[in-house]
Amino acid sequence: MSPTKVELLAAWLPGKPWYVAGSGAPELTRTGGFRLDDPRGEVGMEFMVVTDTSGGRPVSYHLPLTYRDAPLEAAEQGLIGTSEHGVLGTRWVYDGTHDPVLVAQLIALFQGRAVPQAQNESDTPDPTVVPHVTGAGFPGGGPAAPMAVTDGADGTDVTVGTSPAATLRVVRALVPDEEGSGPRPTGTLGHLTAPWHPQDGTEYRGTFAVLTAAPSH
Repeated sequence: MSPTKVELLAAWLPGKPWYVAGSGAPELTRTGGFRLDDPRGEVGMEFMVVTDTSGGRPVSYHLPLTYRDAPLEAAEQGLIGTSEHGVLGTRWVYDGTHDPVLVAQLIALFQGRAVPQAQNESDTPDPTVVPHVTGAGFPGGGPAAPMAVTDGADGTDVTVGTSPAATLRVVRALVPDEEGSGPRPTGTLGHLTAPWHPQDGTEYRGTFAVLTAAPSH
């Protein structure tokens, strides 16, 4: 792809409130991730980890991405950029928190209806990606679309569903388990853990997403 995914992300990251600024432009390396499949086979989905070495210490970011062959309606705020694929042509690359297909499949993963796939191998499940469900998890068939997306210093919150409603917190700056992932919010329905491998070769594991019930009124 031209520009590459990493080149697109290096231009996009500094504008996000959860990005930890380094001493210059981001210096990114792909260091992990996994995929989910679109049941309709139309949208590519990747949960990429990139590590930025531009600051005093490396920071690894979790970046859910979708790849489409046409613009996604009403998702301009989530567009990262376009890239030319040698076979598929122009691809529109989105922050997956704005894409209803990715959000629905991430909920399906918590429900046991989706299987995480290896990042770089076709038809190969990735058993290192583990959803941890509290109680019944998110009931029903799952949301059809994200309702609201909010970026903050701690990550991205996606309000999903209407009956019941829930909040999907996508963790951005990853924290290894041994350093502590912080307390789980009240009403946690589940959380998702996965590994990544920074340049020193060490494998880390941490929380990639947390699903919580929206407070009742």
